This record gives sequence, C-alpha cells and structure tokens, in this order.
Amino acid sequence: MLARLVVYVGALALLAIVGIHLWDELQLGAVEPPSAVEDWSVATRSYPAFAVSQSNFLGKAETYEILRHPEGGRKDILRWAAPGEKPVAELEIYRPGGESSRSEPAGADLADRMDPGGSHELEAAGVIGSKFGTVTLLRLAGQTDRASPCLAYVKRLDNPDLRISGWSCQGDTAPARRASVGCILNRLILLTAGNEPKLAELFARAELRRGDCAPATTPGASADWVMNAENPRLRGAL
Repeated sequence: MLARLVVYVGALALLAIVGIHLWDELQLGAVEPPSAVEDWSVATRSYPAFAVSQSNFLGKAETYEILRHPEGGRKDILRWAAPGEKPVAELEIYRPGGESSRSEPAGADLADRMDPGGSHELEAAGVIGSKFGTVTLLRLAGQTDRASPCLAYVKRLDNPDLRISGWSCQGDTAPARRASVGCILNRLILLTAGNEPKLAELFARAELRRGDCAPATTPGASADWVMNAENPRLRGAL
C-alpha cells in the first residue's frame, strides 16, 4: 500500500508540473510580442517648422512631410518635383531623440534617398560654405564631378542637436550643382521653434551670415559663396 501511495502521489505531482507548463505556454501565446523595432510614422497633426524662401525650382511642386519617432525624434522633409516625376531635390532637418546614436554615420541613409535601389555608397565631393558654416558634399561612389548628376550634403550641429541633409540634381555643371545646394541652405528659414529657444537662436545667428544666391557676374568667378581653391580634394567612400 505504501508503494502504491508513493506512485499515486508521484503521478499527481507529474500531472501538476505538466499542467503548470501548459498554462505558462498559453499565457505567453496570449500576449502579443512587442515590435522589435519602433519605426517612424507620419505626423499628420504637426505643423511645418521650416521653409525655403524664394525657391528656384521653377515648375516643381514642393511637398512637406513630418515624421516622428516614439523616442522623440522628428524629421521635417521638403521635396521638389514636377507632377508625376521623381524629386529633383530633397532637404531633411532631423532633430534626434532617444533613437539616435552619435556614432552613426551622418550620411548613412543619403545614398538610398538619392538613388533607391541603386548604389548605397557615397564618397566625399568637397565642401561649400553656407550660413550654417562649412557643409560636406557627397556623391555616389565611383562618379566624377562631371558625371555625377546629383550632389548630397550633410551638416551636423551640436547645440542644438540638429542634422541638415539632403541632395539636389539642379544644375548642368558641377559649379552650378554646388551653387544650387548652397542656395537651398542659405534660403532655409525657421517658421517656428516651439519650445526650443536654442533652435531659434541658431537660425537668428545664421541669418546674419546669409549669402546671396545671385549668379556671379565676373568671368571665372566662383558661384557665390562656393569654395574653390580652399576646397580640399577628398577621396574614399563615406
């Protein structure tokens, strides 16, 4: 009888263990697993914070898109395109939140934005001056100034934490394309700073250094504020 009692108690204990295990499995299955990566979403109720005054994109319509990240980041994106055609230029103002990492390359996503499905490598294409200071220019890897129809640009600021980037395919020559990028940046204005006084101060100071987009009138003169002799010849993929 003692042996039978031990077997009986052991069988009950085994059934209890199996039941608890099955219950835990059911509970885990009932809980929807959280998304591995929280992505950006369109902020339909947010208002534009920036604008480009006196746009020289004749015949091109301007669109404005605002993206927000659950961890606080915001991207204001302006694009210019003719109806039914691909954009000829893009400007993105990124105010990072908790999702950002300072170790990430500033132009990591620019190649995909310039040429979706194409080359995903960029190389240095010199620098230009703007009201925000020196701006890095980039082009798709393996192309020359003459062969590259588009130029990308990146400017990262620390106070406030801000990244201005984009690309432009305006201009038939390399100097014209560089001047087009400079015009976009020098005509970028702030509409509202919200609760960011440092952002308002940044644009107020930048306006004091704003250049003119008028083409050069003297032969051989560089286009406006674009650097030539002081422009370093940089190589290598970015």
